[in-house]
Amino acid sequence: MSADTSTRDGTQPAPSPAAATAPAKQPRTTDQARALIGKVIAGPELFGPGVVRATPYESDPGRWAVLGDSCAWQLRELPADVLATLTRYFEVPAGDGKGSVRLSATVTVHRTALDAAWEQAGVLEEVLDCEEQLLRPGERLTGLSSTAYAWGEGNNSYSDESLGETGLCVSDTRGGPYPYRWDQASLGPVVASTSVCGGRGREAAELWPLVQEALAKMVVRAQAEIGRPKGGA
Repeated sequence: MSADTSTRDGTQPAPSPAAATAPAKQPRTTDQARALIGKVIAGPELFGPGVVRATPYESDPGRWAVLGDSCAWQLRELPADVLATLTRYFEVPAGDGKGSVRLSATVTVHRTALDAAWEQAGVLEEVLDCEEQLLRPGERLTGLSSTAYAWGEGNNSYSDESLGETGLCVSDTRGGPYPYRWDQASLGPVVASTSVCGGRGREAAELWPLVQEALAKMVVRAQAEIGRPKGGA
């Protein structure tokens, strides 16, 4: 017996984002995945005025960051379930008596939507196990806490699942602790994320919108590339 999924006014609820993607449009090769990433990943303009490219600007596309057993991030070769990934780095330069801000955007294309879902699940386990993490020598995250929302929960009306992580970032060279936030969302086989590490005099209220809005825009771009045509199969 099928369940009645209609709403009280008799209309059908909107399909989940995964149901609205077109399998025929999803990448099958590394080249296709890299082409999709190029169309989806943020540039400085997606974050807003005042954001510029950092140096280095892009990561090595053949490697990705993995949180090791010692709660330290390490670069490793891509696993078999990942077709391609890329991270870009940005900053808001210091000015008006405030310190600089560091930002990043990452897009990963998995072979299947199930592989992307497993990445999301793994991230949640990492935060539970590592409330303090070493980003790189001299830079660490502390006091981390996380949230997760499936489609239709919280404010997640645009992705299969959205994750959020907040805490503090501390650097031997930049100082701190400063507000830190990381957000990630999946759409079919695509996983996109953004992060921000604040600076002197920067409050969370001015930092959070930068990453939240950029992430939502990247997911919209992904939907435009691999989504089903409206009214189509």
